[in-house]
Amino acid sequence: MAANRPRSYGGSTLRANSGATMPTLHIEHAITDFPTWQAAFGQFSGARRNAGARDERVHQPVADPNYVVVDLDFDTVDEANAFLQFLETVVWSNPGNAPALAGSPRALVLERAPAASLTP
Repeated sequence: MAANRPRSYGGSTLRANSGATMPTLHIEHAITDFPTWQAAFGQFSGARRNAGARDERVHQPVADPNYVVVDLDFDTVDEANAFLQFLETVVWSNPGNAPALAGSPRALVLERAPAASLTP
């Protein structure tokens, strides 16, 4: 039942950042089944860690249980891009490695933009 599944998980589960801004590999894609996707995602936790991922967050839209949004933080843009290449060539290109993937993922490497203060 949808009410029993998490809408998001993750956070500071990997090595903490020293306070510097980190590039984020932002991934969005449709899925066929969340438990199947989650199991496949879990199988690559070591690959994420070995690639330099420092933090991970997984979210789902409230109104769409067949969609996931993943943010992976890295120390450098090069690490984020290298992991994106790994996903494209090893994971997403092989249905056995991404059994719940529906369609083509959208992925961007993001850096935090300067923002105005939220307080007056």
